[in-house]
Amino acid sequence: MTQPNILFIVADQHNAKALGHKGHPDAQTPHLDRMAREGCRFDKAITQNPICTPSRVSFLSGQYPHNHGYYSLSGPNPGGLPSIFGHFRGAGYFTAAMGKIHCPEYWIEDDCDVFHESNSYTAGSIGGRSAAYTRFLRERGVEHLEDHILLPEFGERGRQTVDSRPSPLQFEESQEGWLAGAAIETIKTAKQRGQPFLLHVSFPRPHQCTTPAQEFWELYDPEELSLPPNADYDLAGAGKAPHMQSSARRWRQGDWQLFEPRTFEAGRLRKLHGYLGAVSQVDAAVGKLLDFLRANDLAEDTIVVYTSDHGDYAAEHGIMEKAPGICSDAITRVPLIFWAPGRIDPGVVQNIVELVDISNTLCSLAGVELMETSDGRDLSRLLAGEAPGQERLGLTEFAWSKSLRKGDFRLVHYPAAFFPEEYPDGFGELYDLAADPWEMRNLFFEADYQDLVRELRGELLEWLITTARPRSVSGVNTTRFDAPQFNPQRVQRYQTLVNRDGKISPGLLRAASNKNYL
Repeated sequence: MTQPNILFIVADQHNAKALGHKGHPDAQTPHLDRMAREGCRFDKAITQNPICTPSRVSFLSGQYPHNHGYYSLSGPNPGGLPSIFGHFRGAGYFTAAMGKIHCPEYWIEDDCDVFHESNSYTAGSIGGRSAAYTRFLRERGVEHLEDHILLPEFGERGRQTVDSRPSPLQFEESQEGWLAGAAIETIKTAKQRGQPFLLHVSFPRPHQCTTPAQEFWELYDPEELSLPPNADYDLAGAGKAPHMQSSARRWRQGDWQLFEPRTFEAGRLRKLHGYLGAVSQVDAAVGKLLDFLRANDLAEDTIVVYTSDHGDYAAEHGIMEKAPGICSDAITRVPLIFWAPGRIDPGVVQNIVELVDISNTLCSLAGVELMETSDGRDLSRLLAGEAPGQERLGLTEFAWSKSLRKGDFRLVHYPAAFFPEEYPDGFGELYDLAADPWEMRNLFFEADYQDLVRELRGELLEWLITTARPRSVSGVNTTRFDAPQFNPQRVQRYQTLVNRDGKISPGLLRAASNKNYL
């Protein structure tokens, strides 16, 4: 087979349940449903961080947050951290990134032949929205109507609101519609150059503002929408985290509604209405891209991946967006679909996988050398239908809390000082997702589960130690491992062999014969 093209599509804040093929009672996602039928979907894909930038740094570099160090939005250039764009560019690929890239300053841009940041906050890492998208809007006389970041009629009060209305923009004028068109033109450019492409298209929705084009708003009847089963219940009685309880109270009691009627019940239905409409708008953009590949004989030469940086509560637990994200499977689990007719057989994989795995899986599928700086595993054998190996853990990180998924159980670990007043002896969360998929019963303090809590905490500690990438350590040097001239991903720094980001691979630590000094 020829070296494949790669189309890596990301939606922002897509709840993994909000898909037709996952049985959602309302969501209309025909193109993603077809993609899932024709491709291979992973039903237990875990994001590494529940907010935008850290998650994106993780799946674009392949590193866990405790290794790359980003736990908040934007931030300074990571200084030498390899990305999939630079790695594939070095292998002869035409590389491009467009949409809501939302990464640290000038990390991605220099590794891309084409770059567009369509998000209204920044273009590139600094400096304003993509000039190409702005020019497109101005030529059509609709720049003042662009409404992903801000509802202009409400000024600052309309910024990042979760209250929803249909957009006055046509689909082709929305970020999703424009990005699909820009991506198609970029594919044409790559083919004219005779290069395989790695194209990353990152749609801003269904992240708020949830203002889908009229055609997608009209897909849903607000009187027929189904609230999730955990929309209304006693969070305190269920043992939920104090900051999650306070968040739910703020949404129920707060003054966030912009449209009438300005009640919590009406507002959350508008939120759900707009959210599902935005999901369908993303679905339409995905469909436009897949249809182009099919119509231009590119489908069998292209690997397409669809995922999201993190989830959204979408009215689960009475919460309208994504915070506090570490608390819920609604945020830590995301859609993940691989589609490549003739290369990947249709199927459903129930193994736990992580978004850091995307980097080395794409390398393997494309015949490109694996990224030594990636913490991710190669999923190509699972895509080929082979039996799973050792049971995986799925980790989501904040600096001061960690969520661990193992099998059907999900543990959330908080330091003892996290809730010193409410829980001076410490607090945690444990859910059995097989018995309680909507996470309405915290098992952490129940006597029958104490052995499991200790076991999972022990596995979390083991994981943190064995996956760390130090910058220097005794016991690992160039006398025991390949000289750097035989491996361009490694360099020698004094007596230490490090990867291009200046850190030591966990594999070298594991292989060292003398661990006394490690």
